Amino acid sequence: MLNQQNSSDNGNHRNTLREQDLQQFTGTEVWHRHPLFRRYLYTDGVQHVAEQGGAYWLIDKIFAAQYENINLPEQEFQVWILELLETGGANLTCHDGDYNWQHEEKINFTDFPLKKITLYFTGNVLLLPSEY
Repeated sequence: MLNQQNSSDNGNHRNTLREQDLQQFTGTEVWHRHPLFRRYLYTDGVQHVAEQGGAYWLIDKIFAAQYENINLPEQEFQVWILELLETGGANLTCHDGDYNWQHEEKINFTDFPLKKITLYFTGNVLLLPSEY
């Protein structure tokens, strides 16, 4: 687990996410359970992304897609990519690891601090690539 000091004066961790911090996550000490999608877990690294990047919504979207997209639950391994667009907003896409695209969604607005992030979803667990 990464230990990072809070850089803001008001105790808000939002948008202090840095790409170099993500590589420090190589496993998880705690399995986090989503309050609405109880069958799914996520790792300390994903928790860090949610807290430091203000991106709990991203976890929500990925887990909700498991119910909304009939093809996703059949995929043992999923690669989720959030990529910010120069015109604003972002694209959230998913493929099966062999670039067979399973999901695409336009996000109209986001203040996510990284230009791009990749997450894996396998065995009902959402994790960073470095945690795989």
